[in-house]
Amino acid sequence: MIDLRSDTVTKPNQGMLEAMMQAKVGDDVFKEDETVNILECRLANMFGKEQALFFPSGSMANQTALKLHTNPGEQVICDKFSHIYNYEAGGASFNSGISCNLIDGNRGMFTAQQVIEAINPDAFYYAKTTLVEIENTTNKGGGACWDFNEIEEIKKICKSHNLGFHLDGARIWNALIEKKESPKQYGEIFDTISVCLSKGLGCPIGSVLIGNEKIMRDAIRIRKVFGGNMRQVGYLAAAGIYALDNNLERLAEDHKKAKEIGELLSTMSIIKKVEPVETNIVIFELETSVNEKDFLRTLEAHNIKIIGMGSHKLRIVTHLDYSSKMHDKLLSTLKELTF
Repeated sequence: MIDLRSDTVTKPNQGMLEAMMQAKVGDDVFKEDETVNILECRLANMFGKEQALFFPSGSMANQTALKLHTNPGEQVICDKFSHIYNYEAGGASFNSGISCNLIDGNRGMFTAQQVIEAINPDAFYYAKTTLVEIENTTNKGGGACWDFNEIEEIKKICKSHNLGFHLDGARIWNALIEKKESPKQYGEIFDTISVCLSKGLGCPIGSVLIGNEKIMRDAIRIRKVFGGNMRQVGYLAAAGIYALDNNLERLAEDHKKAKEIGELLSTMSIIKKVEPVETNIVIFELETSVNEKDFLRTLEAHNIKIIGMGSHKLRIVTHLDYSSKMHDKLLSTLKELTF
C-alpha cells in the first residue's frame, strides 16, 4: 500500500526503534527523565530559547501556547486556513475562551498590513487582540513557506502593539530545509514555537513547545490541566533525538518527489489546478467532470491512498516511508488514469 494521506503515517525504522529501547528514562513529571531533558534542551538551544517542553501532540502544544498568551475573552489573529482554527476541535474557544480573528490570506499566509487591519480598536466593546499566530509551512495552503522578510515585518507590528507572536511549526523542518533558513532565525522572532516530531521527522508521537523562561513558566501546569503530563516518556523522546540526527536533511527528498508529482498532475487533462509545490504537500483540484469519490476509489484499486479535502480538492503528502519504487509506481499509475 502506498499511503500518501499524510506524513503522520510513517512508522519507526529499526534505528529509531533501537534508540528508543536504549533510552535512559525517569519520571518526567518530576523532570527526572534524562532523555526528555536532553531533547528539550537540544531543541531550546537549536532555536536560541531558554526552555522547551515535550507534548504528546502538536494540537496540545499549540493549545498550551494560546493559553499562555491570552486570557478569556481575548482574540488571536490567524489565517482562515490555520490549523488552530480548522483542525484543533474548537480548542481555542473551549480551552482558552478566546476567539479567532481570521485573515483572508494567500495559501495560509498574510501580510503585516493585514495584521494591522485585523487588530481590534482599544474599546470595551471589542475583544482585546493579544496574539498573532502563523503556521509554517501551511498545511491547508499546500506546504507553502512564508517569506521570512514578511515574518519580520509582522514581528514589528506585534512589538509596537504589545502582541504575542506564536509559530505553529508543525512542519517548520520542511521550511528550514527548503528555504535554507536556521532555527535561530525563528527563535529570535517568535515568543513561542511548537515543533512536531511525528510528521516529516517520522517519530511515532510528539511535539515540543519552545520559548523563554517567562512565557514558559506555566506551560507544565497547563499541560497537566490538559491531561498531557507523562512519566517515563524518554522512550518517545529518544525517537525525537534520533530523528533530529538522521531525518532532517533527507526532507529534501520528499520535496523533490512532491514537485515531480505536481509537475505530472499539471499535465493531466482531468486536473483543473495544482497549487504551487514547495515542500512535501501537493494540493490539486479535479475537473468538475471527474467524480472525487471515483477518483479516490480508482487509486485505492491500485493500492494508493490519498485524501480528499472537499470541493474537488485532494491532497498528497510525501514522507520518509514513501520509497523511490513507490514513487515510480504512483507516477506510472497517474499517467494511465482515464475518466
